[in-house]
Amino acid sequence: MQRSDIKSMKAMIFSGKGIPLELKEMPVPNPEPDQVLIEIYACGVCRTDLHIVDGELENPKLPLIIGHEIIGVVAKTGKNANKFNVGDRVGVPWLGYTDGTCKYCIDGKENLCDNAKFTGYTIDGGYAEYTVADERYCFAIPLSYSEPEAAPLMCAGLIGYRSYIMCGSNFKKLGIYGFGGAAHIIAQIAVYEGKEVYAFTKAGDTEGQEFARSLGAVWTGNSDELPPEKLDASIIFAPAGQLVPAALKATDKGGVVVCGGIHMSNIPEFEYKILWEERSVKSVANLTRGDGEGLLGIAPKVPVKTQVQIYKLEDANKALNDLRNGKVRGAAVLKIK
Repeated sequence: MQRSDIKSMKAMIFSGKGIPLELKEMPVPNPEPDQVLIEIYACGVCRTDLHIVDGELENPKLPLIIGHEIIGVVAKTGKNANKFNVGDRVGVPWLGYTDGTCKYCIDGKENLCDNAKFTGYTIDGGYAEYTVADERYCFAIPLSYSEPEAAPLMCAGLIGYRSYIMCGSNFKKLGIYGFGGAAHIIAQIAVYEGKEVYAFTKAGDTEGQEFARSLGAVWTGNSDELPPEKLDASIIFAPAGQLVPAALKATDKGGVVVCGGIHMSNIPEFEYKILWEERSVKSVANLTRGDGEGLLGIAPKVPVKTQVQIYKLEDANKALNDLRNGKVRGAAVLKIK
């Protein structure tokens, strides 16, 4: 049965850089013809949310409901929406809309769409009790995950998975710089597929290094250290540009360094010789629906276990501050219902 009886909802509203999110009563949005209305059960708190509230990602829609790791249940469908039924459990990721007609969409690169819209950035997201979403960019969620456990898969998992597959297929030794939400998911997939994981953390982060070892890392160290063996590929999840030359120095000939974040500080000047010998540096932009299908296909097989730290909706500012200050082990999640 379509839900039309709920008229208002609670939402945490972002109104500008430097201003804490404010809990407000808002009207429940009505789905457009190709959208679904989702009753939100959980929403992950992502470092990209920090980049938005801290002003590092410019020109967000204002006022804005941030959040793009959404898990909930379809409460109502638009007149043209037929992918899901009322009551289906779905996830909503960062990429929320593409035009389907630009040269990138036509070429199978929808993550680069000229007219893309992004959940919790240019369209309202999941720090709320309800949201609407384009049904094309909603995913069915495996039954083996609770809503809080599934939430980090929608960005930390998806961006991490895209970064991982961009490393190629013929590699053995994988370095991961920055061991947070994305890293703790991808490390499990890499170990499952027989890769050797080398985890790099901030100097002195013994707890993070212990966490990495508990997930199967064969070596852990500080981000300014060299591993005992040359790496075939590395993924940088930390938004620190100085890690690019550090990772290149740790990378073997022909290897790849993948920058897995939407924002990174400036990359310092470095000697050409650490890039020479056909090493390469790549960046990851957004995600595709194929990434979602790939991740949600393999995650239950591993099985990927997400470690989450639960917060109430009204405690979203605390969750963001804890993430900013490195106090979250695994992923922070707002449990809304």
